[in-house]
Amino acid sequence: MHDAPLMLCAGEALTDLLHQGQDHWVSRVGGSVWNVARALAALGEPTAFAGSVSRDRFGDALWAASERAGLDRRLMQRVDRPPLLAVVEQGEPPSYFFIGNDSADLHFDEQALPAGWSGALRWAHFGGISLARQPLGDRLVAMAAQLKQQGVAISYDPNYRHLMDASYTPTLRRMAALADLIKVSDDDLRGLFPGAGVDEALRELRAMNPSALCLLTRGGAGASLLRDDVRCDALAPRVDVVDTVGAGDASVAGLLHSLTRHADRDLLAHLHAALAAGSAACLQSGATPPGRQAIDRLFEQLQGSGPPSVQGRGAMD
Repeated sequence: MHDAPLMLCAGEALTDLLHQGQDHWVSRVGGSVWNVARALAALGEPTAFAGSVSRDRFGDALWAASERAGLDRRLMQRVDRPPLLAVVEQGEPPSYFFIGNDSADLHFDEQALPAGWSGALRWAHFGGISLARQPLGDRLVAMAAQLKQQGVAISYDPNYRHLMDASYTPTLRRMAALADLIKVSDDDLRGLFPGAGVDEALRELRAMNPSALCLLTRGGAGASLLRDDVRCDALAPRVDVVDTVGAGDASVAGLLHSLTRHADRDLLAHLHAALAAGSAACLQSGATPPGRQAIDRLFEQLQGSGPPSVQGRGAMD
């Protein structure tokens, strides 16, 4: 495959239907995995999205937004199935449900991908609700395992949603075991490990793959990056928040870009890269990929903010 992508994001692209009051609704393109893909492309990474969308107006919007973002669409499929919709009745606290029992995303066919599509890949990102929707979830896990065997690094963000009940646990364990990078938020941990505190849940998650790099985000309370027995903590830069939608997805992209292009950075600098990208995403409404200039400015701001907070063995006890 000519000019094969270096980065892959495989999973769902969907449409958010947002309630605006009374009988007023608006639609917005979205999807956790697809958001990561667009953010990576905005950072200059040759990135492909692998997933399936409908052939209707909703699918047209996702296809057009992928083109505008500069995504490689050769792994993106279109099928004659209804769209996957996330109906958001209320934002805070969140109230939502999904419509798509036989929607386009479930009909992604990995066997139909062009020859040589994975030959140049360095990272492949998985997560979101795509891994909790069968039979798609099992096929994506198998794809992740195959890519891992080929030497591709795996990134995983469970991005907890209500449909991830006890039946999701085997997928969580399998993907965590495959992952070179696990991104998780404090809200994700509360959902995935009900009844456990955040620190306890983080220990359980890391026990599934102690060697994985782990990014923990805590919204306005900052984030932590953990590798082996070392943990770095940092606060996000102060910004005028317009919207936090897509901030977590952008932070994954910022970290992957840093790991790929700046492998010599220390752990704290990689964390600053994730925080800069996530904060830059908050400067605009919707899941809009953050601008490179804003990310670079916030990264430099964080780098000059003072001495690092680094903890060694026993930090999680």
